[in-house]
Amino acid sequence: MTIAALVSGGVDSSVVVHLLKEQGYNPAIFYIRIGMEDEEGFIDCPAEEDIEITSYIAKKYGCPFEVVNLHREYWDNVVRYTIDTVRQGLTPHPDMMCNKFIKFGAFEQKWGRDFDRIATGHYATTDVVDGVQFLATAKDPVKDQTDFLARLDSAQVRKLMFPIGHLMKSEVRDIARAAHLPSAERKDSQGICFLGKINYNDFLRRYLGEREGKIVELETGRILGTHKGYWFHTIGQRKGLGLGGGPWFVVRKDAADNVLYVSQGYDPATQYGTVVNLAAFQYLSKDIWHLVPDSCIDVKFKIRHTPDFTQGHLTFRRDPETGAESYRIDSDIPIQGIAAGQYATIYDNDAHLVVASGMIV
Repeated sequence: MTIAALVSGGVDSSVVVHLLKEQGYNPAIFYIRIGMEDEEGFIDCPAEEDIEITSYIAKKYGCPFEVVNLHREYWDNVVRYTIDTVRQGLTPHPDMMCNKFIKFGAFEQKWGRDFDRIATGHYATTDVVDGVQFLATAKDPVKDQTDFLARLDSAQVRKLMFPIGHLMKSEVRDIARAAHLPSAERKDSQGICFLGKINYNDFLRRYLGEREGKIVELETGRILGTHKGYWFHTIGQRKGLGLGGGPWFVVRKDAADNVLYVSQGYDPATQYGTVVNLAAFQYLSKDIWHLVPDSCIDVKFKIRHTPDFTQGHLTFRRDPETGAESYRIDSDIPIQGIAAGQYATIYDNDAHLVVASGMIV
């Protein structure tokens, strides 16, 4: 079996190579050089150290190594999407788009198609149901990354391998130390996909600028202060508002008038909700798991990256006159920060398989 291993220079993907070699495979290592490169030639993400470590890993294990450049594809599919989504007053999910359109999209089309499998350092697993390979949760609930992979389709998931998905993060570190890998003590990357090396607000400031607007208390209409642009703030945000007498939470954004509405949460309905309406709904495999019109099923779901699952009921409706379809989740408990533009990841009721996803509207 031929395997392409996507290695970033971090500890997780480095251990992937180690484990594959232990299992008798000789993966071809690829470093995807993807950053934010705009028309002015601005690149936010210097990759020299990452490439140096990845090159060392390739030499240590005798694997072929290639650096591939997908700057343009990244700009078109991730950066533009992020800017456009934020400009609309919505909350984007760049990590999800990066996985779907770059790591397992553009890379697959240009290089990965020549391999039987693509191995990555994601914390996830796979499981086969009726001949279909599903994305499944990792052993480590804190590190589980299935919600970042939930927009992949069945063809993409079919080729994936997650060699560290059955390990806890501490076990991955231990393996790296025992193997004397240079990334053994390297800190995990923080931030959004390949934007992790710059501050997210600096990224927004570069492309959307600043524009002063009002911060208004939702319940009373009282003006509490000002902000530098609604695009710097997200629904459910608590820190960074610069308001006294808190805590204050962002509960609504008016993109047209550049107004932030905040609440101290005296009325739970301003902060919490139980209904999550979804658009762009996508099943991982409709042949194996799907709802018929006017049906409801118990599911587990997430609306943000968290180790915790929420219990709810997924309902599918089809308008008999127009044929319009709609999906919604009714949560068993109130949940905070339901943010339009983000994605809900839907799991089976055992919280094991990823079965669908949809964009929150």
